[in-house]
Amino acid sequence: MAQRVKYNRVESVLRELSYPILREDAAIELDETTLVLAEGEENLGGLIAQTDQEEYESARDLETEVNNVLPREAVGEPYQSEGEG
Repeated sequence: MAQRVKYNRVESVLRELSYPILREDAAIELDETTLVLAEGEENLGGLIAQTDQEEYESARDLETEVNNVLPREAVGEPYQSEGEG
């Protein structure tokens, strides 16, 4: 089922997977999920397919790897904290 999820809610979506999980299986499971970023959108399954590890033990591990493949501007302005402004 197609869904859209904001970047700050991605861990809740990743928790729905059964772990351990292979990268390929996670990418397939989330292929219809759109990740809404500060600057645009990305297919979550596509991002997972770009990660380095073959298998993930937890949602936190997978989230860390997804963060590593996101472009810097995807999460907002560089060097800006949520508390500033």
